[in-house]
Formats: sequence, structure tokens, C-alpha cells
Amino acid sequence: MNPLALPRLREALQRHVDQGLLPGAVALVHHRGHTVLHEAVGALRPGSGAPAMAADAVFRIYSMTKPIASLVALMLMEEGRLLLSLPVSHYLPAFAGQRVYDEATGTSNPPAREATVHDLLRHTAGLSYAWEPGTVADAYRAARIGSRRLTNAAQVSALGPLPLVHPPGSAWEYSRATDVLGAVLEAVEGAPLSTILQQRVLGPLGMRDTGFAVPAHRLADLAEPFAVDPQTGTAAMALNDVSAPPAFESAGGGLVSTAADYARFLALMLGRGTLHGPDGPIRLASRATVDFMTADHLGGIPVLGDLLQPGHGFGLGVAVRSATGLGSSPGSAGSYSWSGLGGTCFFVDPAEDLFAILLTQAPGQLRYLCTLFPALVYAAL
Repeated sequence: MNPLALPRLREALQRHVDQGLLPGAVALVHHRGHTVLHEAVGALRPGSGAPAMAADAVFRIYSMTKPIASLVALMLMEEGRLLLSLPVSHYLPAFAGQRVYDEATGTSNPPAREATVHDLLRHTAGLSYAWEPGTVADAYRAARIGSRRLTNAAQVSALGPLPLVHPPGSAWEYSRATDVLGAVLEAVEGAPLSTILQQRVLGPLGMRDTGFAVPAHRLADLAEPFAVDPQTGTAAMALNDVSAPPAFESAGGGLVSTAADYARFLALMLGRGTLHGPDGPIRLASRATVDFMTADHLGGIPVLGDLLQPGHGFGLGVAVRSATGLGSSPGSAGSYSWSGLGGTCFFVDPAEDLFAILLTQAPGQLRYLCTLFPALVYAAL
């Protein structure tokens, strides 16, 4: 890393704080076995007198939960306890007999095949997040899909009978699929998702500040967003209340974490299933399994929406870069990444032996930051 170029990353984030676009942020860059940058800028929360942002601040990481849950599913696959080729209904009977709704005709019909666990992992299960208006979206809202007051089991019991938006395997649409995967993990393990993640990943990796709620002694270290979006002047999206354990332990977006904690997970991923540390190696998965997870699983399947940049496919829980060109920010073919709705993002670049994490609580700035941050990191190579 160029010692003159690397500080530009911090300077750029500080400018955004000074311009009132970010309350504060934490950035971490790890290159060739060393953390070359781990710095905080701005304040922990908006308002005069707020404490300065700390490098160990806690953030809601939303969809950066997905890669962790996806890895756990593949760990169960390695043990022969979960087969990706089996229908979701094999593990969750509520998903038997699903039908596909045709908005144009107002009819629903059985699909050519059922959605599989593989479809859940790559978002081709015909599910949705119900962000767009429509009959299926209305059904999601009526069933309170996504309510933090419903348990994982209650969520899938309500979601399973609802119509699909696409035949399974026919299109990539970002969706509640990983939440359903969390319920599959609970069915296989016979335990709550929080217990599964703790036993399988968080505990072994020493991710002490990662979970579905912030313990009382760390609540003062929780980063908060602006109440009003600084660019639109409208009320900002309300972020999850993480002061107490929720009923809904969302595999798709429920965790809180710190930069140092998430760096341990990414170091494991960069190590292809093994975290090499001062106390010896910690192996959670085969290198072949991690390579499988971070390969493109879409091929020619159409991608709906604009969440995946050009030159990107999707693996199992992560976006995968298929070409060095085509995208709007630098990156190597074979790198993988994802982000979180609250304003967090990461990428891992095996070719450069590199990963980087940006944590902030600025939902309205997410897309901009996901383009800005990689450009600043790669500029320092």
C-alpha cells in the first residue's frame, strides 16, 4: 500500500463528515496479512456534544449478515446434513405446493419445479422483498412478512403459502430468501439462529461484538444515523431497534457488528475457510467450499433490478465480479462483495490478497459509498 495514497481514504470520508453527509464512519483495510488502515472519523451519533466515532463502534450491518448465514449453510452441507439440491419444502413444509402469480392475467400456476436451498442462497427462489407495488407485495405486507415481532418459524409459516413472483430458477431478484434460509438452518440444527451462528462462526472466530442485539454495556457505543436525510431533507429510514433481542432473528439482515469483528470473518473468507492467527489456524470450512460459495451461480439467469453492477454475477450470499472492466469502480475479476441497508459495505479481492470494510449509518448514501470506497482503496495499491 502506498503510504501517501492511503490517507486519502480517511481524508475523503472526513470531507463527507464535514459536509454533513455522514455522521461518522469506520474504515478498515487489510492487505497481505496486515491491517494497514483501521480509522474512525466523525461522531458516533448526530448532534452537538456527541462522542467522537471510535474504531470499535457497533453498527447495524443489515445484509452483511447474509454471507455469514450462507457460510453456515455450506458448513452443514459439508457435514451431509443439508443438501442444496433439495426443495425448500423438504425442510420447511409450509413451502410445499407454491404457485407463481402472473400480474398480467391475475392468475397463479404451479411452477415447473420447486425452489431449492440452492435457489435461496443465490436469490432465484421466486421470492421478493416486496419493495415494488403489486399484488404479491400487498400479500407480503398483509402477512407482516419482515416484522421483527414474528419468529423465524412464524415468518416462514406466513410466507410459504404466498405466491411467487417468478418461477424458481428463472430470474435473480433480491429477496427474503436468506431469511428463509435462516429458518432452514433452525430446522436442521433444532436451535435458534442466534445459537447456531454463535456456535458455528461467531464464537470460534472470536466475534464478541456481533449478534442480533447490543448488550447493555455496549449500547453507548452504537452508531446512529441522521434523523433527516441530509440530501433530500425528508425523514431518514428508521433503523432497527437493537437494544433487546428481537423475536425475528433475520439471517438476511439482523446482525450488529464492528469493523474488527467483521474483519475476522473476511480474513477467514480470504483464507478460503481458515483464519490464520497468532494462536494458530481456525478452520471452519474447506477451501473448495469457499471457492464454491464465491463463484458465480447465475450464468445466463436474468438479473432483475439494479443492485448488481455490470460485470457482476452472484454467488451464495455475495456478489461476484466476473470482469475487471464493466463495473463503475475498480476491482479484480474473482473479487466478491456485499453491503448493508444501513450504510455498510465490504469487498474481498483474493488476487490482491486484500479485503476492506466501511461502516457507517447513512442509508441514503449507501449506493454512493459502495462506489466511492473501492475506488479509494484501490487507489492506494
